[in-house]
Amino acid sequence: MSHVGVPRGTVRKRRSLALLTTGVLTIPVLAGCSSGSEETSRGVPQDIAPAARQAVSDGSTVNWAVDALPATFNAFQADADSATTRITGALLPALFPMDASGQPKLNPDYLESAKIIEREPKQVVLYKLNQQAVWSDGREIGAPDFVAQWRALRGKDSAFWTARNSGYERIEKIERGADDLQVRVTFSKPYADWRSLFSPLYPKEITGSPDAFNDGARTTLKNTAGPFVLRSVSKAKGTVTLARNPRWWGDKAKLDTLVFRAVAAGDRTRALADGTVDVADIDASTADRIALARRDRGNNGQPLAHGPGSETTPAGALRSWALAHGSDEEAAEIAQAAREKNRKAVVAYTAEQKALRDFAVRKSLEPAYTQLALNGESGPLADDRVRRAVARALDREELARTVLGPLGLPAKPLGSHLALAGQPGYKDGSGALGDQNTKEAQALLADAGWTRGGAVQPPKDTKAGSEAEKKGAKGDAPGTEEDAGKEAAEGTKDDKEGKNEKAETEKKAEQDGEEEKAGKKAEDSSSEDSTAEDSTAEGKKADRASEDSAASRDEGLYIVGEDNKPGAHAPARAASTGASAVHVLAPARTAAAQSAALLRQAGALGEDGAVAAQDKQPGGAAGAYAPVGTAAPAPAAAKGQLGKDGKALTLRFVLPSGPGSQSLRSVGDKIAVMLEKIGIGTEIIKVPDESYFKDHVASGAYDLALYSWPATAYPATDGRPIYAKPEPATDGSLLVEQNYTRVGTDHIDQLFDQAAAELDEKAARELIKQADARIWAAAGSIPLFQRPQLVAVDKKLANVGAFGFAAPRYQDIGFKNRQAAGSPADRKK
Repeated sequence: MSHVGVPRGTVRKRRSLALLTTGVLTIPVLAGCSSGSEETSRGVPQDIAPAARQAVSDGSTVNWAVDALPATFNAFQADADSATTRITGALLPALFPMDASGQPKLNPDYLESAKIIEREPKQVVLYKLNQQAVWSDGREIGAPDFVAQWRALRGKDSAFWTARNSGYERIEKIERGADDLQVRVTFSKPYADWRSLFSPLYPKEITGSPDAFNDGARTTLKNTAGPFVLRSVSKAKGTVTLARNPRWWGDKAKLDTLVFRAVAAGDRTRALADGTVDVADIDASTADRIALARRDRGNNGQPLAHGPGSETTPAGALRSWALAHGSDEEAAEIAQAAREKNRKAVVAYTAEQKALRDFAVRKSLEPAYTQLALNGESGPLADDRVRRAVARALDREELARTVLGPLGLPAKPLGSHLALAGQPGYKDGSGALGDQNTKEAQALLADAGWTRGGAVQPPKDTKAGSEAEKKGAKGDAPGTEEDAGKEAAEGTKDDKEGKNEKAETEKKAEQDGEEEKAGKKAEDSSSEDSTAEDSTAEGKKADRASEDSAASRDEGLYIVGEDNKPGAHAPARAASTGASAVHVLAPARTAAAQSAALLRQAGALGEDGAVAAQDKQPGGAAGAYAPVGTAAPAPAAAKGQLGKDGKALTLRFVLPSGPGSQSLRSVGDKIAVMLEKIGIGTEIIKVPDESYFKDHVASGAYDLALYSWPATAYPATDGRPIYAKPEPATDGSLLVEQNYTRVGTDHIDQLFDQAAAELDEKAARELIKQADARIWAAAGSIPLFQRPQLVAVDKKLANVGAFGFAAPRYQDIGFKNRQAAGSPADRKK
């Protein structure tokens, strides 16, 4: 069992969010991966429709969608979320925000300068504040605010509930400099990431007392120092409203008001269309809707070729009309209701598409990456050879193409855990683990003791050296797949062949009768306006039979590599026990209705599971199941999953089930197929989005999982808790900080500590590269790709969209000057 957390004072929550081995790994290629000239990498530029301030009009309101109202306005508390970060960015000082290349950049609105002025005997940083910088109550920003925040976050006073304090514990003292505008910070030990401190900076009224820090800042911020102030929070409306700050000394905000509105991901298309929001992060399906809307602008009122009713054929339309006007009153009533429902859906969809023409999709790569996490706490993945085999089985380029290719974004796999392409110090360290190589992956599994016959339990009461054992050993040897198939066939033959012949004939006749009935029902339910809409039991069965078997996977759990789908490498049936090779935990809905076609398709499969060219057709073998009891083809059985000591090598793969996680599930499905090729089965478990991270990833209830970490300009500080070696607690559990893979080494920790204390930036980056190479070699986390960033924006808005690495400049956001009065920008929200 593991415990998520560490003693107070040592945690730093990764910005913007949300190997149980010891010693040093011996990595022959490490020197080549972590030294030499820095790799040139180019990130994807931001897409915000940039415009000069003079080209942006003053006034108006912008509504910006967020996932939910922030749980707190205190960015240093454990439940701070992306909405907290987004909103406080417009309200509070950020001394060194990230620029477009992912580097921290001095913010002249708050600082004239900030630099290290002494290195020996101790590091001293001198901040010179902008003399115009004031809080919204008129008080100057100064040393008292720095001191109060340091005392609240240094971890010595447990009355302050904080989840982020790394770096503050290294400060020895904070003093006023030569005047009130200078702040002198002395460190007890060197700290390379000193620029990460005091961002955001809160006023002393909030950080000066536990009550104000813990409770007061959760629901409101009365004193701020940004281009906007907090006007109101409405839980009923789901809005946080900001207004232009009259005391702001920098460039005046172009907008009068900025409203952050809680809109669930699934509701954003409708919210954009009805004018509820002007800016929203969206998924690929909404981006497609907007692209279609703009493409259809000149269709002269013709019916849309997509959306509700677009797939209805002329024959289907004629049949629907005939049913609606037929003599069967009950059938006519049902058909008329269906036609009216479809008509309303078409009208609503068309209206939405017309409204979506006013939006543009701005896209870049989000400053975050998706990884495959391998839980090394227990089970097969506690063996680093199995983890490395999983990693070597992955075609990361194909996975990147799956998500990024359809969006027109560069589909290159990420090569670092600690920097993204385009950031200084980025270098592809994946060579420490090795490229995709099926044979190498299989060799690693064999070395770990996982073999093709290892999942078969040996017969009981069998003496060592017996014929049964010899046969088992022979079956494990290379080139004996045919023998294994023959043994299974002979075992069936020897079992009272003549007696079973009659029973099998009767059973076949019974199955044929059932299939004929199922086929008839499926045919009768082929149209949505047909009598399949009747409420009889026969109609309901036909509905179920007509659904795609892939849809059933979205409602439960199935095991890849342990089913009898044509083309799947099902494990060989154990001859001694007669156990079935079929293991489907969520029954396929189409199994009874498709037997005849599937048997023909199964016979056409090659040894690698591919369908013969002459038999390829839409809706073929890929998602279908043969009837229970159908023997798997011998070649597939021979290529079944691996096992050891009578247990199959099956990994629990936990994935979120929500509508916004479709691309993640697609990646998960591809990974499952890749692992199946090397003999690893995957038990795919789909869980609600809200419980995915807390109840499964953080708690360690998984073997494989997909989740993301945000980018950081401070990898030595922010990366350490994510990859730190878990430490045993007094109760025997593990303290894992944010290392949910439970994989780490002492040497990785040492490299992070050295980098955090290295004031030479070049030397610190070299240490980070070395740490990254060792994280790769430990194979607890496999970076896959940088996440796509798709933002729907009113096309008349400037300086907002897909920001990439950079922090928004809220004061520059607004509508372009040619925006006319009374246009949609001025509509009532």
